[in-house]
Amino acid sequence: MKFTQIHLFFAALFLTGAGLQAADRAKPNILFIAVDDLNDWAGCLGGNPQARTPNLDRLAAAGTVFTNAQCPAPWCNPSRTALLTGLRPSTTGIYHHQHIPWRSAELLKDAITLPQYFRANGYAVTGAGKIFHHANPAQDPRSWDSYWPSQERCMPRDAPPAGTRPFCGAVIRDGEIDWAPLDRPKEQMADWQVATHVAAQLKQAGDKPFFLGCGFFRPHLPWFAPREYFEKFPLDQIELPRVRADDLDDVSPAARKAVRAGGAFAEIQKAGLWRNAVQAYLACMSFSDDCLGVVLRALDESPHRDNTIVVLWSDHGWHLGEKEHWEKVTLWERSAKSVFVLRAPGIAPGRSHAPVNLLDIYPTLLELAGFPAKTGLEGDSLVPWLREPNRSRERPSLTTHGRNNHSLRSGRWRFIRYANGDEELYDHWSDPNEWTNVAAQPQYAPVKKELAAWFPKVNAPPLMDEKAVKTGRDALVHLIGSPAEVK
Repeated sequence: MKFTQIHLFFAALFLTGAGLQAADRAKPNILFIAVDDLNDWAGCLGGNPQARTPNLDRLAAAGTVFTNAQCPAPWCNPSRTALLTGLRPSTTGIYHHQHIPWRSAELLKDAITLPQYFRANGYAVTGAGKIFHHANPAQDPRSWDSYWPSQERCMPRDAPPAGTRPFCGAVIRDGEIDWAPLDRPKEQMADWQVATHVAAQLKQAGDKPFFLGCGFFRPHLPWFAPREYFEKFPLDQIELPRVRADDLDDVSPAARKAVRAGGAFAEIQKAGLWRNAVQAYLACMSFSDDCLGVVLRALDESPHRDNTIVVLWSDHGWHLGEKEHWEKVTLWERSAKSVFVLRAPGIAPGRSHAPVNLLDIYPTLLELAGFPAKTGLEGDSLVPWLREPNRSRERPSLTTHGRNNHSLRSGRWRFIRYANGDEELYDHWSDPNEWTNVAAQPQYAPVKKELAAWFPKVNAPPLMDEKAVKTGRDALVHLIGSPAEVK
């Protein structure tokens, strides 16, 4: 090889390597933020005029808000497992909390999770707080380079108030539902510590693009937050959710029995604590939003500001008395609807009303990062809707709670079908509160037929720990048939 050829060869080799390094540095970072049990009361969604979420609203104003985002399942473990693996609960059999660790499922033992995919493709992947469901024995070591505070514990401990529970003034659902203002600084709270840890990570400059998970626990129960957050919402000014006394009269028998089996809302009303409980939820929302503000300010002040995709999602919604229900685990709008905001470099802000699902996050982030589409995922990339928010979408969004219990949400309709054949249909154009079930009216048979085509064809048997206690929150499944009985 001649001298000039040698020089050209090594020059080309050097430039190729430099080009690859530059390409790696040009890849967008991912800031992946989860908020537990956050419903659509957030300011950017207008669900409650008293909610104070200025940091979330600021993120929403700079990104795309999906106003009709639905969860894969209305419970933490199945929803998060679906989002992070890209597979529906009806495909995997992970429907509830009482299921075996999801890696034990045959279909998921070798699954490539969303953070694991980025890790395998050159990203530095770290996390803090609740991303996977924390009841699992570890934060899936295959998915992370490191986790804070550890792979075995996703959050620092939150010390409870002094005294004996319950602190709210009444025993509600055997003491499981509780709330209280805390006389301690916010800096001592676990979520605040997660926020400050993530903020510190954002200030570091690395030689690889990063995928950084940040999981906030509040507004999950128990609703403990520093007193300053309760004081933002004076008790005598609390506005209660709009409800109807006869709201359950026309719902399906399976759903009606399941809701009444829990009875938590009736207990709260009997104790005269409905207004107090709403105050506590709003307080915890506000506290969580302040934690979010710590992270977003750190990003804005970091060298990664202009090259970071921010995606924020809540794993499902939450009832605060609507349909005589308290908490989640229903197939109605209040429980199935999620908060979903995405901000990406080069994408103009917007609001999309298309029906989307948290399952769509996985393929969306892959496309935004420039990776080829991954086969086998059951969501769709939402990049077309990021670029054109007013774009329509034919496919309705699917939410599943227990085997063969499904809800489909289109732009106009919510269609629910339970394993025993009971049905509910709501027209959101005229009935956004889902007060009138029109499923039995003959003129809507074509609507139901069209929507029913989107129900999953596979309904895997549940992978459940048979020793798990059947609680009121599992009542839907057990009232319409045990896992072995539901075909």
